[in-house]
Amino acid sequence: MRYMLLVYSKETDAPAPPEVAAGHHAVMQEAAAKGILEGAEPLKPTSTATTVRMQNGKPLIIDGPFAETKEQLAGYYILDCQDLDEAIAWACKIPTECKGREGCIEIRPLLPIPPIPNLSKT
Repeated sequence: MRYMLLVYSKETDAPAPPEVAAGHHAVMQEAAAKGILEGAEPLKPTSTATTVRMQNGKPLIIDGPFAETKEQLAGYYILDCQDLDEAIAWACKIPTECKGREGCIEIRPLLPIPPIPNLSKT
């Protein structure tokens, strides 16, 4: 089962401490060595976000994140785990101080979609 592990952190202007970046690299290296890492990337600050909302069939473009929250989505991992217990074990290893303060990891199973005909990766 593929899971997306969403990293939420309280956003500050301070860069992530070196030990936090090292912690993420360690998790990514370990997951890659086990063959379950499908992707992991940090996100730029919420000040760079754009939200698109459809209203009456027309797009409404809004600067900033979808909703005001105390913690912002800071990055994600996509891991192919045996089950939820394994995904939880990986979530426990992921640092959440990415943007300066401790946050949390949300684990969401990914729904498989059937292949799309005539769609090739470039």
